[in-house]
Amino acid sequence: MTTKLHIIYTESSILLSKTDYQSWQDVQRAFEDYKASLGPWPDEEVAVYLNDEYPSIFPRAELQITEFRESDAADVEIRFAN
Repeated sequence: MTTKLHIIYTESSILLSKTDYQSWQDVQRAFEDYKASLGPWPDEEVAVYLNDEYPSIFPRAELQITEFRESDAADVEIRFAN
């Protein structure tokens, strides 16, 4: 079973995380500049949300999620068009 993703908002970025946090308080403890978080959500829900909320996301959320899933990283920053 694939771990669901968290979307994490910090003061400086939007991140995806594979970490299996039990609560938003756990996420807050992990990121010093934490602002908010969503999830855990399945990949498809994360992609729809990011594509809908952020028209400037580039490459599209599906590709960023696939790249992230194939990596060993626990967290990754969402990328946007310049």
